[in-house]
Amino acid sequence: MNGIGNFFATRWGIILVGAIIGILAPILQKLGNPPNMGICVACMERDIAGALGFHRAEVVQYMRPEIIGFVLGSFLSALLFREYRPRGGSAPFIRFILGMFAMIGALTFLGCPWRTILRLAGGDFNAILGLVGLIFGVFIGTIFFRMGYSLGRSQGLPYKAAGLGFPFLMLICLVLLLIDAPAPGTNKGEFLFFSIKGPGSQHAPILVSLLVGLFIGVLAQRSRFCTMGAFRDVILFRQFHLFLGVASFFVTALITNLILGQFNPGFENQPIAHTMQLWNFLGMTLAGLCFALAGGCPGRQLFLSGEGDGDAAIFATGMIVGAAVAHNFGLAASPKGIGPHTPEAIILGFAVCLVIGFTMRTKKA
Repeated sequence: MNGIGNFFATRWGIILVGAIIGILAPILQKLGNPPNMGICVACMERDIAGALGFHRAEVVQYMRPEIIGFVLGSFLSALLFREYRPRGGSAPFIRFILGMFAMIGALTFLGCPWRTILRLAGGDFNAILGLVGLIFGVFIGTIFFRMGYSLGRSQGLPYKAAGLGFPFLMLICLVLLLIDAPAPGTNKGEFLFFSIKGPGSQHAPILVSLLVGLFIGVLAQRSRFCTMGAFRDVILFRQFHLFLGVASFFVTALITNLILGQFNPGFENQPIAHTMQLWNFLGMTLAGLCFALAGGCPGRQLFLSGEGDGDAAIFATGMIVGAAVAHNFGLAASPKGIGPHTPEAIILGFAVCLVIGFTMRTKKA
């Protein structure tokens, strides 16, 4: 069992994991998920925030089983391979703030790093500026790393139950999804909100989405798959191990989209996207910087939370709250363009990140 599990951490293992994700994401799109959004951690966490009533944007409210599966799959994998380690205490509130601004940046672009790749693989050339922004944001983060930036070490926690909070929360969300349904003619169930139009109303069957999420959660936990980490390692260490997984993700997603007839190249009329290129760039630059300062892309944060990492769970919670803030205060973009207060939020986000980057540094002897 350990031999099989350890394979995914090898070069060919990470390539295989990227390929599997690249195949499954477009298939989820074919089965009902929104176009070019077979898997988008930021978008799906935004939908979860809407399902819980944290925001009332009626077109993006759905309890996404994929996110639940990511956490629970990682949790089961960590238990199976004895890597479940409750830990925390590494500047948790700073991570919460970074999670909020990461989400605001992602919702300016309309996608996380995974969706950036999937949008490119679907022919959406607007994602080129998003990808450049993501890499540039990570590059800024590596400058802070060289200056001694650190949020401190997580401390191991003595109680096994200390790392169960986020997986347990996801389990509750799953139960709510399975037992709830919207009242006839409305978007409100007993506990949750459900979109009846827009991206939130588009979803693959619950069981399929959950099983895909669980499967990816297991594979990503074993392989340490991380898009932000891929670019960080190339820039900082000239290491291409994680990058091979990301490259495999893109190539297989492109091929799968071509096979399924889901490749539509161009800038105009792309699904759930806008053509304001400056803000595509700046949004993902802010998101990439936040991911770098927090130590992982949004998917990686979910997988870490399944392993018992309370700090990663705090970041993921910050993203969910950030989604509510973005939609409640006119910060989130739409296919029509950025929100009325997006520029102020992006400027504030950069200012906060710069303060964090310059002040959270260890002194060199």
